[in-house]
Amino acid sequence: MLNQLYQVKIAEEDLILLPEKAVLFPQYKTLLLADVHLGKGGHFRKSGIPIPKQLAQEDLATLSDLIDKHQPETIIFLGDLFHSDFNQDWEWFRLWRELHQHLKLILVKGNHDILPDSLYQELNIKVIHEYKLGSLLLLHDLPKEKPNNFILYGHLHPGITISGKGKQKISLPCFYFRESSGILPAFGKFTGKYTLKNTEDAEIFAVGGSKIFKV
Repeated sequence: MLNQLYQVKIAEEDLILLPEKAVLFPQYKTLLLADVHLGKGGHFRKSGIPIPKQLAQEDLATLSDLIDKHQPETIIFLGDLFHSDFNQDWEWFRLWRELHQHLKLILVKGNHDILPDSLYQELNIKVIHEYKLGSLLLLHDLPKEKPNNFILYGHLHPGITISGKGKQKISLPCFYFRESSGILPAFGKFTGKYTLKNTEDAEIFAVGGSKIFKV
């Protein structure tokens, strides 16, 4: 089954929500994603916890598929690209970067991005704390003071609980928009979810397999 896209207008900008838990900004030929958490499996393996080694490879393969499909010129990571300290998963990321040298990569730093900036710079990745694109301000987390721009951020790994007949419930990752901000779901497979409430002022798009649907 082909993955289904969902077009939305946010702060007068046309965006495309992708079921791979990323956002395409066609006007700027840019792909936005948050909370990949590469290296999280390696981080736990260093502590003796048996986490599968292929998790980072699967996330990078998904990202490569998105690049092939949508042909972006720029990828902006909204924080937590690599999970905490250096481990073997960095080598997979370095090899992936060699395959995509033509792309401009920008990292908006998150709380888990504690590796030296020099490691990213060696791979020609720009490291910053915020980035303005069109009318959007791209951050990792919501700031204490409200800026003038609409904010897109990550950090929370948003999820929403869907209830069905017979009291069945399922928790799905989601894109969560409110009047002045929007939260991207965590891109990485080895990430949890923080369940948010479906309030009247929220516009929520859940990700279920290869589909996106409005809640």
